[in-house]
Amino acid sequence: MTSRRPNLSVVWLFMVVVVVSILWSSVSGGAQSRPAGSSRPEEIEWTWEVRPTDSDPKLPNVLLVGDSISRNYYPEVRRSLRNVANVYLLATSASIGDPRLSQQLAEFVAMEKVHFRVVHFNNGMHGWSYSEGEYRQAFPAFLASIRAMSPDASLVWASTTPVKADAIGGATNDRVSARNAVALAFVSEANIAVDDQHALMLKHLDTYQDTVHFNDEGSQIQGRQAAEHIRVVLR
Repeated sequence: MTSRRPNLSVVWLFMVVVVVSILWSSVSGGAQSRPAGSSRPEEIEWTWEVRPTDSDPKLPNVLLVGDSISRNYYPEVRRSLRNVANVYLLATSASIGDPRLSQQLAEFVAMEKVHFRVVHFNNGMHGWSYSEGEYRQAFPAFLASIRAMSPDASLVWASTTPVKADAIGGATNDRVSARNAVALAFVSEANIAVDDQHALMLKHLDTYQDTVHFNDEGSQIQGRQAAEHIRVVLR
């Protein structure tokens, strides 16, 4: 009996089809899911830093970390803590789960070279392309970055505020509540003080400026409560 050799052209064609299929599966799978720990930029990205121009070296330093919500109530916190503390602000659109956030926190501390007695922090209103599962997975690293800013600082976690209207593909009250529950579990376990801004603003739903932010009256209400929580831990 004579043996027949395989047709080499057929073999090569088969190998090409297999390779192309593998490459296509890799590309199409990557398009549907993004790797964990990657940045997922929003349409507009920003950071906003404020430092006191008349810092008193005899007073403790306080840092607010948050987003545009904290940026709005920062002036009231500064006013309420006049002659009590030097108040700084680092507000950013980078969210928990985005590796840029920890970098921004570290860069801010390196630039300011200030020891903070209190860090009042929040992060929950941005990064809606990250699921709540990813938010939970990334929260411990975020908390570690906050601690690294001033290892012996007292921490105060501010819950994320409700929204006036749910957004398609963005902030919704169900997702805000889910993120607050995730954060509360971690900060409670770590014995971190809680400034429940969410519960506060549920009592002031008539003070919205738009679907997310609050007007001057609402921001002052927020700032006064934040300042009071800071006063408590400063004592």
